[in-house]
Amino acid sequence: HVLFSILGRNLNFYIPSSLREKYSVTFSLSVPEKKLKMEWVYGYRGKDCRSNLYLIPTGEIVYFIASVVVLFNVDEHGQRFYLGHTGEIKCLTVHPNKLLIASGQSGGRESHEGFPHVRIWNSVSLQTLFVLGQGDFGKSVSSVAFSKADGGNLLMVIDDSTDHILSLWEWQKGERGVKIAETRCSSDLVVAVEWNPIPRERFAFVTSGKGHICFWSLENGLLSRKLGIFESRDKPKYVTCLAFADNGDCISGDSNGCLIIWLKGSNIVQKTLRNAHEGPIFCLLTLKDGRIVSGGGKDGQLVLWDFPSYRRTGYIPEKYGNVRIAVQGKGTQILVGTTRNAILRGSFDLPFKPLMIGHTEESTGLCVHPSQSQFVSYGYDGRIQLWDTMSRTLIWEKDIENAVTSACFSPDGSVLVLATTSGKWFVMDSETRDMYAQHTDGNEPIQVVKFSPNGKSLAIGSKDASVYIYQVLDRYRKYCRTGRCVGHSSFISQMDWSCDNVHLQTNSGDNELLYWNTGVCRQITLVPSIRDVEWNSVTCPVSPTSLGILSEGIDGADVYSCCASNSRQLMCAGDNKGRLKLYRYPSQPKSPCHSYQGHSNISNVCFLSDDTRVLSAGGRDSSVIQWTVEN
Repeated sequence: HVLFSILGRNLNFYIPSSLREKYSVTFSLSVPEKKLKMEWVYGYRGKDCRSNLYLIPTGEIVYFIASVVVLFNVDEHGQRFYLGHTGEIKCLTVHPNKLLIASGQSGGRESHEGFPHVRIWNSVSLQTLFVLGQGDFGKSVSSVAFSKADGGNLLMVIDDSTDHILSLWEWQKGERGVKIAETRCSSDLVVAVEWNPIPRERFAFVTSGKGHICFWSLENGLLSRKLGIFESRDKPKYVTCLAFADNGDCISGDSNGCLIIWLKGSNIVQKTLRNAHEGPIFCLLTLKDGRIVSGGGKDGQLVLWDFPSYRRTGYIPEKYGNVRIAVQGKGTQILVGTTRNAILRGSFDLPFKPLMIGHTEESTGLCVHPSQSQFVSYGYDGRIQLWDTMSRTLIWEKDIENAVTSACFSPDGSVLVLATTSGKWFVMDSETRDMYAQHTDGNEPIQVVKFSPNGKSLAIGSKDASVYIYQVLDRYRKYCRTGRCVGHSSFISQMDWSCDNVHLQTNSGDNELLYWNTGVCRQITLVPSIRDVEWNSVTCPVSPTSLGILSEGIDGADVYSCCASNSRQLMCAGDNKGRLKLYRYPSQPKSPCHSYQGHSNISNVCFLSDDTRVLSAGGRDSSVIQWTVEN
């Protein structure tokens, strides 16, 4: 056996006889010959991010999620990725030449992965050209914008420190750019920035946010600002968005649903359009023909304005949320990023249809189909989505109006069990989406559900530290509880059935590994007696064949999920720093691995049934990333 310490606890692990000859605690294996390559990102982050959707001349839509910038070609249904960032991306902007992109991030997950900074890169070659401000910004970079009147020679950056420091950069000087001016922007939250497109105007750019709008002048490297003066009854809580009309008028949208046109070259209101929207206005877009489009953050409306009098309204389907950002697409098309993490395409003449649908709440999880190249994603938003990994499209979605914490397919794939935060669990037909049954075990969240390999039993692991065992009858439609396994002192986090359909191995929140005989619902305390039991799946991070994923000086709590390939050649693991790691199987102590970045944190990883792909689910970032396994 092997003595192994996790969080100061010494644990004994009994290595299976078939692996003992090659197993070594001191000698490390080589890295796997196979590698992973990012193939597709499912999801979009519109819930809590602004100005994160653009269309570039390649025909690609550009947006970010977690630490990946996605370049999505809708017509060819292909994605490319910019992977230069080491932390969560918070903002993005496109240079007036439509070729270069600047994106800003928060600090890296580890101190050696860098401070908040801005990366400027080529959208065709995906090469990084400049890295600005390593060590200059507080907390994270919240806004970036290229100047317009001079063709984009300057880059404005606002950070997320308490004073929201605004800096201007001659970004093309050297490899790290030169900061030419810096000042405190506002003690309140800054949510919008916009450069004046007309040269030699009095105000070079405008910023706005909580309770303010500021008009900025730049002369001889010195920045000065004037606060916008509102008519007292119209002062909003937030000035939420900004745009410049072709004639140089600055227009602002606010939390009162008002559009305000500011007198050119001054900080005084020229005209107020009250009730432009019901509720806040989240975005303003100047079309190529000079007309303005505003997007409602509560009423889900897009309004086309031709000042002074003309207006025309378009609507976003309610289930996709409200308008977060709108950008001009090809011809009369408009692309919309929504507050419920969807990207839509339509126009004032054609209905809006989804190009990308994501989950809207965190803790996204997934389970793979036992024989087909499909998977189900779920989360606290109560939305269940079945995806096809080959066509990378949504097959169906269903809202069960309960926060889903775990799911699994029956061994033949015909039925889905969906477990929730309330202790309720549902049995659903995976094709017709009809509900067959509903049960409740305790009133705590159910953390993990799994069928035995022969489909005759179902195990349900709860936050109440119990595993409930059910007998399965009538083609997965009927369930009778046969017992309850009690012995863990913390919540059940992972579990695996044995190939003989009798034994269960379980992990708990305090990194305990226990074994059970499910026939009598008793804990097996004589562990050496089952060292050679063959397991149908390997998803317990604390187990004899996965110690390598715990041994990099990190505690077990950092690894949320792991999975061995069906061929038992590889093992992947995801941690709460967002790293996806690929090991040889078994993963013994000191095993080296390939490491991949993409998510903010990882709540779930799994191999497809044929081992050609790995899927990883981001907890906080609500995204799912599909990776191909390559030689």
